[in-house]
Amino acid sequence: MGRTCEETELMLKGYGLTTSEILYRLPDYRNVLNSFVWQAWDLAPDHPKLMGFLEFWKKSIEGPLHSIRFTHRKLIRPGEWRNVAGEFVLH
Repeated sequence: MGRTCEETELMLKGYGLTTSEILYRLPDYRNVLNSFVWQAWDLAPDHPKLMGFLEFWKKSIEGPLHSIRFTHRKLIRPGEWRNVAGEFVLH
């Protein structure tokens, strides 16, 4: 339950779910491409977590990057959230 509350708080702060597909070359076989999928809560339009991950990749991982495709989706916006004070139940 704690994880769901954290994710809801992030969504209310403007974070969205960023999913990226990273194509990279294998270190020993430069003509072979491999795929890696990465997903995290991030802020658009700067995407600091994605950019930080790519910098980490360039410094620490031997497989050179070929291309990156990503999408960013806000699942909830602060204006869409409202507190419900009551509930009516009909038969």
